[in-house]
Amino acid sequence: MPYDDETHRTLSLDAMLADLEALVTCESFSDDHAAVARCAQVVADRGRRLLGAPPQTLVVAGVTHLRWTFGTPRVLLLGHHDTVWPTGSLATHPWSVEDGIARGPGVFDMKAGLVQMFHALATLPSLDGLCVLVTGDEETGSATSRALVEDLARRCTATLVLEPSAPGGALKTGRKGVSRYDITAHGRAAHSGLDPEKGIDAATEIAHQILALRGVADAVTASAGPGTTVTPTVVRAGTTGNTVPARATLRVDVRVPDAAAQEETDRLVRALEPRVPGARLEIDGGPDRPPLDPAASRELFGLAAAEAARLGLAPPRGAAVGGASDGNYAAGTGCPTLDGLGAVGDGAHADHEHVVTAAMPGRARLLARLAETLRGPRAPRVPGAPR
Repeated sequence: MPYDDETHRTLSLDAMLADLEALVTCESFSDDHAAVARCAQVVADRGRRLLGAPPQTLVVAGVTHLRWTFGTPRVLLLGHHDTVWPTGSLATHPWSVEDGIARGPGVFDMKAGLVQMFHALATLPSLDGLCVLVTGDEETGSATSRALVEDLARRCTATLVLEPSAPGGALKTGRKGVSRYDITAHGRAAHSGLDPEKGIDAATEIAHQILALRGVADAVTASAGPGTTVTPTVVRAGTTGNTVPARATLRVDVRVPDAAAQEETDRLVRALEPRVPGARLEIDGGPDRPPLDPAASRELFGLAAAEAARLGLAPPRGAAVGGASDGNYAAGTGCPTLDGLGAVGDGAHADHEHVVTAAMPGRARLLARLAETLRGPRAPRVPGAPR
């Protein structure tokens, strides 16, 4: 039986909230691999019930990922079940639903998106041509899952990402690229009271580099255009209160609007020179997630707008955002990618994280329509994309 607009009648908000409670109350802090494995089992159980098939469980370097494949994959549905919330956060941020607002660690980013996805796919007459990948390390950079994402995206004609929406429910039609660097200053220890002049202060060297990084962002803006941010995040130095620091470290987060800015930023960061006489710099890291160019989402966004109109839903809005996701990796392979199809709400990674529950069935209906349309011969392509 073909999918029709009345299929949404099978979607139950109560059932969706019951599954959401099960996911949120099973904590899955990215760095706690045992917790991630427990949550993967809860996700697998929901997927098995709603999709009619168990997933393939993939454990890579201790991290648990789940994959469902139906026939020859043409459409990738992509999400993650790990969160930024340390194990035990339920004590301070308990699960609750009150006045149409669901709260709890990871409820918005992105366990509600997983629930919407499973319930959406359960309404389809066939899942042939669909592939579902739920990873367990997206929040820490996808070190063990990037290859899984990219391999599937290369084989598909569209990727739908269940990350939470942008403000107001907007779909994410562009994302900045991400580069990460670890800068280590090597100096020489000495007693800070008896003979500080014999030391080489690594902490002072790192302070110089923090100031120099301001100039990197300005230079990239001048040469490649606006939108690049270079942010020092974590600084560590010293061993005792009376010793000249022999070693200091600095972590740097870079966000770029396009590939040219990412390349230029990388060149300038690697060209940093030590300022303290005798100090030595070590620079590790580099480009991580490529930018998700709006061209990768353009045709899929148009399709989403058309399907929303057929369903009587409000016209979707698009938004370019600074945060990155696994959608960046999918788009980087040349696969058309639409992100932000998950929950409507706010507060990702923050104390006020929440989901607007009334929006969940409508988002699921839209996803079902997109998946059903795209698993057929209608597959938007990015002009000039390598396929």
